[in-house]
Amino acid sequence: MNVPLGVFAAVMLARSFRERVERQRRSIDYAGAALLTFGCSLLILGLLEGGAAWAWDSAVSVAIFVVGAAALAVFVLVERRAAEPVLPLWVFRRRTVVGGNLVSLVVGALMVGLSSFLPTFVEGVVGTGALVAGFALAALTIGWPLSASLSGRIYLRIGFRDTALIGSVLVVAGTVLVALLGVSATVWHAAGAAFVLGAGLGLIASPTMVAVQAGVGWAERGVATGSNMFFRSLGSAVGAAMFGAIANATLAARFAAAPPELAGRLPTGADPADAAGIVLGGPGEVSAITGFVRTALYDALHNVFVAMVAVAILTVGALFLMPRRTPVA
Repeated sequence: MNVPLGVFAAVMLARSFRERVERQRRSIDYAGAALLTFGCSLLILGLLEGGAAWAWDSAVSVAIFVVGAAALAVFVLVERRAAEPVLPLWVFRRRTVVGGNLVSLVVGALMVGLSSFLPTFVEGVVGTGALVAGFALAALTIGWPLSASLSGRIYLRIGFRDTALIGSVLVVAGTVLVALLGVSATVWHAAGAAFVLGAGLGLIASPTMVAVQAGVGWAERGVATGSNMFFRSLGSAVGAAMFGAIANATLAARFAAAPPELAGRLPTGADPADAAGIVLGGPGEVSAITGFVRTALYDALHNVFVAMVAVAILTVGALFLMPRRTPVA
């Protein structure tokens, strides 16, 4: 389906899109790109492995965060002097761009949180197969395009920010529904929560992206769009690290407190996928182990889903950084 749509879009762009291109020599900000990559990689590594590979207050953890923060501080200094910075600092001085990028950060985190842990919940706690778990997550991809296709009509009437605020209400509601999933939940409950969350994300992502693009000049739209996509990717990376750390820490604590007769048969790592594998291990597994691991897995995923609610609430604050009416540049 993507191929014919892509071909159609390419044909329409070739026939209808006209732009004035000025040829001139450009410089590449190698130093800025390297520092940004190095700093962000260290911070994400620290979030991902902290509490698992090493303790949060260990020398390794502190060193990683300090060096990562120092690299980003040097990155700011380099960007001030770069002829054509990879991430211009004016991106952080315009309300529309700052608000839109923070919203994109949250959207990326919520997407990776739901896509990583909702199928694990449906498999490991509800007790279904991978295909059915994928069906539950597919509801997200139905709600998102439906609401995104309607968002254009809505934000032309009430504005970008107010449209996104409506979406934020649905996003918070969707994450609350996910957090309320209990051990007796069904696949339909999970799919319904994913659909509501997807509908909210569709009403947030499209208006904020268009607002960021409309709020800057034509020559700056590539930078603004690139920064927005960068923050979404950064949100996905940070979200994976943060939610993974919560799940791993909860499982590690539950397994450490396991009864002695079960401790030797539990997974050595605190990976939720390992725990789900034990639950779905087949009729040969001892029911006591299955029940204990299912309970531990539910606790870990419930903590992740509660954290997603807190992240979703941050969307509202980010949206209020944007002006109610975005001035079109």
